[in-house]
Amino acid sequence: MTTSLHTLSALELLAAYESRALSPVEVTRAVLGQIDRCEPKLHATYALDHEAALAAAKASEARWMKGRRAEPQGALDGVPVTIKENIATRGTPVPLGTAATLHAPAERDAPPAARLREAGAVLLGKTTMPDYGMLSSGLSSFHALTRNPWDLTKNPGGSSAGAAAAAAGGYGPLHLGTDIGGSVRLPAAWCGIFTLKPSLGRIPIHPPYYGRVAGPMTRSVQDAALMMRVLSLPDARDTMSLPYQPISWTELTRPIKGLKIGLMLDAGWGLPVEPEVRAAVEVAADAFAAAGAVVEPLAPFMTRSMIDGMDRFWRCRSWMDISALPEERQAKVLPFIREWARGGAGLTGEQVFTGFSQMGAMRDAAVAACQPFDFVLTPTAPIAAFAAELPCPTNDPTQPFEHIAFTLPYNMSEQPAASINCGYTAGGLPIGLQIVGHRHDDLGVLQLAHAWEQLRPPQRPWPLD
Repeated sequence: MTTSLHTLSALELLAAYESRALSPVEVTRAVLGQIDRCEPKLHATYALDHEAALAAAKASEARWMKGRRAEPQGALDGVPVTIKENIATRGTPVPLGTAATLHAPAERDAPPAARLREAGAVLLGKTTMPDYGMLSSGLSSFHALTRNPWDLTKNPGGSSAGAAAAAAGGYGPLHLGTDIGGSVRLPAAWCGIFTLKPSLGRIPIHPPYYGRVAGPMTRSVQDAALMMRVLSLPDARDTMSLPYQPISWTELTRPIKGLKIGLMLDAGWGLPVEPEVRAAVEVAADAFAAAGAVVEPLAPFMTRSMIDGMDRFWRCRSWMDISALPEERQAKVLPFIREWARGGAGLTGEQVFTGFSQMGAMRDAAVAACQPFDFVLTPTAPIAAFAAELPCPTNDPTQPFEHIAFTLPYNMSEQPAASINCGYTAGGLPIGLQIVGHRHDDLGVLQLAHAWEQLRPPQRPWPLD
């Protein structure tokens, strides 16, 4: 058992701590050993801190072993966790994936990091991301190139690149990413793990921004639900957060019979869906139908003008940030990102405002399209994992977002959306199924994802275990 401690789920670890069959120290040592073995290949971590992790594990061990009755600090006491590097943790610089950033230590934990510490989780370190989180890739001007554990020649996706690679690579059970257009779901799909992009404001975060959320990245739905119990606790620093609700996150069983599910296989723009991806998603839809759900096709609702307008807005916003840097720091930004952002330099106010308005257009279209259904199924991404060295599948800064057509609208509409593995390509790469729910029905999305875990065929062994 000691050789596979890094593969145990959070639920299994907590039960083992409760029975005193395992201690947080031996588990943390085993996970750090797995990281040390795999990091030369994956490059998924940033600011990995063995000493601090073991100190936290020893403190947790003392709580679990105290006298006759364990006194855990919180719901995740002693469970190893990693946090994406753009979520501040006190004392650690936040480079935002780019060599252009000045690396001053963060003064305090951002809300998700604070909740995890309060719950007793053992913070191993941070995980990698691309420059400013603006790529679905493990490519960064600051971090080493992060690779996909299933195939080291392939990309893990992004921007939560390191978190997904860490989860698939066995770096412990719990990982935390962020998502503003697909940044937890796309890497989850390409690394074969589970993630939930919650409703906007469900997990308090700082700084908040329209569309920006934090989300758990795990190997199982149950472990993600455990994280949601902690991460959804309130924090006044997020001025866009939802009122706290005591949701029964771990009550994951619900009947499928009678649910009305929409199936969308064409996003309306972007890269065409590869045949293997389409087939895997159709198999999942057929399984839900066989279990009693009513599955009906959902026509595309996105338009080219929506993404082109939003692209112009983001280029302008990013160019304002980059052009404000001294020239020597501008030169350190990943060239692909500089070239993309420079496209916003000459835009008029009218063009930028019109582009910004497309976020609202996406929101209206997504909510209206999903309204007749309890849930919607789509591919998470139209393609399987692409080459590791590329910034995006097109490798074209004039059209960098052609792969996010299925994920982006649900950031704009604030709807919860999960990605869960639903099959493999002929070459053995994972394929992601996206499950979308109505605004604020985060638990429902977790429940349908848990149902799919029971319906789907046995999963292949994790590649580095």
